[in-house]
Amino acid sequence: MITLEQFEKDIKQKKLKNFYVFCGSDEGLIKECIEKIKKVTVEGSGFIDLNYARMSGEKLDVDTVINNCETIPFMSDYRVLEVYRANFLRDKNREDKGKEIDPLRDYVKNIPPYTILIMYYVFEDDREKPGNRIKKLEKSCEVVKVDKLKGMGFQNKVKELFDARGKTIGKAELSYFCSIIENNMSIVENEVEKLILYTGDRSITKEDIIKMAPYEKESDIFNLVSYLSDRNIKGAIDTLNELVYKGEKPHAILAMIERQFKLLFSIRVKMGKGAKKDDLVKEYRLNPYIAEKMMSQSKRFSEETLRRNLELCLDTEVEIKSKSVDTKNAVEMLMVRSMMKK
Repeated sequence: MITLEQFEKDIKQKKLKNFYVFCGSDEGLIKECIEKIKKVTVEGSGFIDLNYARMSGEKLDVDTVINNCETIPFMSDYRVLEVYRANFLRDKNREDKGKEIDPLRDYVKNIPPYTILIMYYVFEDDREKPGNRIKKLEKSCEVVKVDKLKGMGFQNKVKELFDARGKTIGKAELSYFCSIIENNMSIVENEVEKLILYTGDRSITKEDIIKMAPYEKESDIFNLVSYLSDRNIKGAIDTLNELVYKGEKPHAILAMIERQFKLLFSIRVKMGKGAKKDDLVKEYRLNPYIAEKMMSQSKRFSEETLRRNLELCLDTEVEIKSKSVDTKNAVEMLMVRSMMKK
């Protein structure tokens, strides 16, 4: 298994494999990787429509995959087949699905030298890791784990998007944009395009970024936790329903609530030891405005309450994984329990 950085080095040196499996939580970054493979293999042939095929992995048809792999490229050294959203590679799928991929697992051991087969699936949350089905394929393919970019790596990637469109953005504005945007390249590309269209020929200002800022799920999680601190169950449930309506999955919401309580607990402990806002900004890499809000919110909980709420999050996670319970109902019960006094 290799990292995104190693994959990019290999592609620059045109070190190609015949079978790639990409996995990670940022589908936009995965798609960028696939575009890089296409660029060095089939885009220059002039017959990309004949030498590149794309099919959904939602309904696995092994015969169709094999037939596409066996098709000889036209006026090109390579033929590329992309199987997107290949969720059959995830361990959580039904066992009979695992049996269906056995013929494919046998076939890719001897894939034609002119074929480049690409499969990918997207993690359900940032904590997911490649499972046993991926590990069983590693001898026959290059598994690339695409982690989200962070810090300056993320800022540099975003700046590249502006540069590619001929748009200049100041360092302060770029830093602010990256601090409020969700770290997902598909979302980032859309927001970059919106900003460029909105500002036209003039420079991008912080006010432009604020005005065009997208919905931020972190803000909703902040509000949800605030309702919990006020013991306002209706407000918390309404916010949960709003997040679900916007497309967030309950297990991902649980992870975000747990992360929020964990950060609040750490900040509460640090503040008790005399830490100031600047100390927290540096240690947790927070935007100063966000740090101030988190400090204020942490004061609404005692250390004991935050520790108990973290335990409740872990208990809920175990319950969801070990029992056949409705995830959304489990999250709702977590919120109710977090507001109960000991």
